[in-house]
Amino acid sequence: MNEIYESAKEKMQGFCRVCKLCDGKACRGEVPGMGGLGTGSSFTANLEALARYRFNMRVLHDVTTPDTQVNALGKDFSMPVLAAPIGGVSFNMGGKVSEEEYINAVIGGCRAAGTMGCTGDGVPEFIHVAGFEAIKKNNGEGIPFIKPWEDEELFEKLKKAEDSGSSVFGMDIDAAGLVTLRQMGRPVSPKTVDEIKKIIASTKMKFILKGVMTVDEAILACEAGADGIVVSNHGGRVLDSSPGAAEVLEDIAKEVKGKLTIIADGGVRSGGDVLKLLALGADLVMIGRPVSVAAVGGLQEGVEKYLAKIKGELIQAMVLTGTASVSMVNRNILRS
Repeated sequence: MNEIYESAKEKMQGFCRVCKLCDGKACRGEVPGMGGLGTGSSFTANLEALARYRFNMRVLHDVTTPDTQVNALGKDFSMPVLAAPIGGVSFNMGGKVSEEEYINAVIGGCRAAGTMGCTGDGVPEFIHVAGFEAIKKNNGEGIPFIKPWEDEELFEKLKKAEDSGSSVFGMDIDAAGLVTLRQMGRPVSPKTVDEIKKIIASTKMKFILKGVMTVDEAILACEAGADGIVVSNHGGRVLDSSPGAAEVLEDIAKEVKGKLTIIADGGVRSGGDVLKLLALGADLVMIGRPVSVAAVGGLQEGVEKYLAKIKGELIQAMVLTGTASVSMVNRNILRS
């Protein structure tokens, strides 16, 4: 991993410092780039929220080989970890690897690790084109995310998502405030419950709504018929002064757990962080920037090695908290 990080630092020079702790402090306001919007407080809030929780260490038990496998969204995963949808290598990550090389590394690396990667969307066109092609190349084993475009573009891309062979797609509705897209003639906008219902009714694919940060909107997602939500502040890149995902996750899970798949995204830097979010109510966890760094630094091998590292840390944390299975994580493993 050290070699991969050194390679990434060289390739991402001027766009990401590949800090030992990726906490958003050195890259505040660097958008484009890998930083958080404005003061960067929403980025750092994700890590601060997770850091408030501590583990209750328990070692008087018989848990030696924890089960990290989970079934969600009609899929079997070797561990409850997905790669978050991130695109735009040329303007966010330095452009030393192509969009195609990058997203093939993410989707292929996740598939090799027994889990799934997600693809991003945006302008220019090659971002989503490369994503759909990578999923198709991997027999549909990936989750495409589409921005909340206004009707024509949205449904055109939904058809492309279906053609990729994926059985699941998502919408990062938290991108609705990207006014620069509207200025470019490619408007995105918030969606009503009825509009979400229309989108869901138009396809047989399972639907994930990304960017749910309040209990009331989690309930609305259920009412709309979403198969999953992502509790996420978009990596702190769309709204300054928003809370970290771990701050709001537990209340959301208390209300909608079991009604849809709950995915949490934001500030995950270790397998222990994955376990914390599971204990707070997540079914799956997304990891964004660290997977991107691994992909730029080592392509598919980098992604595979990074995911192996996360899985090893997750197993270690499970053993030391007496957690036998990721499907049986108990809130009492945490102090807060």
